[in-house]
Amino acid sequence: MRLRRIPVKLIARAKSLRTRIRRAERRELSAFRRWIENTNNLLHLTSLLVIPLLIGVVTFVSNAITELSFLLFPPLAAGTYTLFADPEGRYASPVRFVVALTVGALCGLVAFAFTQWAYAPTETVIVHPTSAALAILLAGAATWALDVEAPSAFSTALLTLVTGDVEPVEYVVSIFFASVVIALFFWVWRDEFYERRAEYLYETVRGDDHVLVPMRGDTSRRTAFFAARLAAAHTAGKVVLLDVLEPRETEGARPIDPSEEVHRLPDEPATESTGNPTADAAVERLNTVAHQIRTRIGVPVEVVVARGEPLPTTLETAKGTNCDLVACPYEEDRGFLSDYIRGLFGGEYDTVAFRSVEDREKWRRVLVLVARPGDTAHAMVDFGTRLAGKTGSVSVTTCIASEVERRSAETKLANLVETADGNIETRVARAPVTNFLSANAQTYDLVVLGSSGERSAASRFISPPTFERIKEIDCDVAVFDRGHSN
Repeated sequence: MRLRRIPVKLIARAKSLRTRIRRAERRELSAFRRWIENTNNLLHLTSLLVIPLLIGVVTFVSNAITELSFLLFPPLAAGTYTLFADPEGRYASPVRFVVALTVGALCGLVAFAFTQWAYAPTETVIVHPTSAALAILLAGAATWALDVEAPSAFSTALLTLVTGDVEPVEYVVSIFFASVVIALFFWVWRDEFYERRAEYLYETVRGDDHVLVPMRGDTSRRTAFFAARLAAAHTAGKVVLLDVLEPRETEGARPIDPSEEVHRLPDEPATESTGNPTADAAVERLNTVAHQIRTRIGVPVEVVVARGEPLPTTLETAKGTNCDLVACPYEEDRGFLSDYIRGLFGGEYDTVAFRSVEDREKWRRVLVLVARPGDTAHAMVDFGTRLAGKTGSVSVTTCIASEVERRSAETKLANLVETADGNIETRVARAPVTNFLSANAQTYDLVVLGSSGERSAASRFISPPTFERIKEIDCDVAVFDRGHSN
């Protein structure tokens, strides 16, 4: 009997190990995806992998064609890095890349020919000073006149003078064809991947369209409309309104068994009684809000009433209704986040804690406050553009401490918003975050900021998150926390 049980135990352990490995793989893949959502990381990784590949291909061709010179590789490598390291920069033009390298090589050829004509041909490999000076002069003047100035042009101009056994004319031709190959690859990569990277990499752009709204507190209705506006931006969007009845709320009435959870599909009103007055009242209240959302926004709405502890029941409902975003009213307990919000923050699902100060149903002027690039910043910009719509405006802002940070901050914001659609402006404010919000928040309908979940506990203790330091501002606030899928 024991011998028969051993294989069963081994199989069970093997299955358990496989499950753990798959779970770890999913976590690593999710972490990598979020890491690469940072545009700087994406460009560094691309430069690290693509440039060696392209140079390797050109080297393979060079080895097969003896007329090609190895000296064409240094300017190609430098120019290729310039393209891929800054795809939206001044030198990131395939045409400029080809023309600059070719014109530089032609200028070197002219300088070489002039030296051969002006001075007696020499058998030595020493470059005449006149050739070097003339090559650089001609390259600078030609690229300036053609508006194709690029550092790599000067490299090809000088290297044409020392082509060795390869004729300078052949070197110029090889530079042209090699640069065309790289320029075509860059053009395809930028248009088909880099410019559309939001479709492939940014999870919130493709998701966060099924929104669960725990109907808690006095501002739950406003939160439901906020969630509906987010969901309405996606054709597959839907809203799930949840009311959780704790056990003490059903005392004296027929209890709601977990298997009898009240769950209404979109546009399906709850007409029959559950036999529990508390649950019936909750269903009626949720149906009223659901009807308002359907008629005013046109988003499908589901209604769920369940019994249990608030946090576990919320998470179970999110899983059962296939939701990927939780939008809940902002809650505080003695000046700090409530345990319920803290439980949602840092959990499996993306979460927005919505703090409402006005009874509004539209948010046309949205301020998105970002501290650093990454998946959280992309998600907040995405939410801002969803809420503002085609007629609204989004201001993506970061605050700096000194003027030396301005240029890098502007680049960070430019990379962040270039894949987003809508009326977007970027602002770099040299002021503390709290001072900036106090002075400008009243001009916006909504401020979107992060929960600082990526910061360490020690960092948050030394410098509390921004949303905890702004207790009173004259606009609605949405605090976003990025979920961590298992």
